[in-house]
Amino acid sequence: MRRGPGPVRWHVIVRDALPAELDQIADLRVSAYRADGFLPEQSTYEPALRALGQGGQDDLLVAVEPGRLLGTVMLQIWPAAGEVVRGPGEAEIRALAVDPAARGRGIGHALLTAITDRARHRGVGHLVLLTQTQMAVAQRLYLASGFIRLPERDFSPNDSVRLLAYGRTLR
Repeated sequence: MRRGPGPVRWHVIVRDALPAELDQIADLRVSAYRADGFLPEQSTYEPALRALGQGGQDDLLVAVEPGRLLGTVMLQIWPAAGEVVRGPGEAEIRALAVDPAARGRGIGHALLTAITDRARHRGVGHLVLLTQTQMAVAQRLYLASGFIRLPERDFSPNDSVRLLAYGRTLR
């Protein structure tokens, strides 16, 4: 007896986010961070996480398949980047998030590759990012993608949070 084909797997596309998708992107970030316990309900960081990329001056990418937003990432170039970026030629990767239901499909890798290519195209020589100490899966992705730890750039926005810095030279 012949079995039918397996489930249809759509090809994932990484592209610039559309203005109409900004609220959905904000919701995806919050749900992705909360799914693994990285954003407690009482966190004061949620409004800032939701607001990232809303101003239109940063590169904001999404991974999509027909009818579904799977993930997002953004790039902030100096001087509009955060405190981890130290000067011209540097940019920060921010808010890499993948829908928990879409994990394990290489979405995070595709987003990281696309945003790195975007940075290179924009003339960035050095990429940096911050990640929570508990984000072990993300840290493995960064290391596998050529990023190295930059402990001298670790950052603590408050006494209860320590963020680990990673960087990658593009030239």
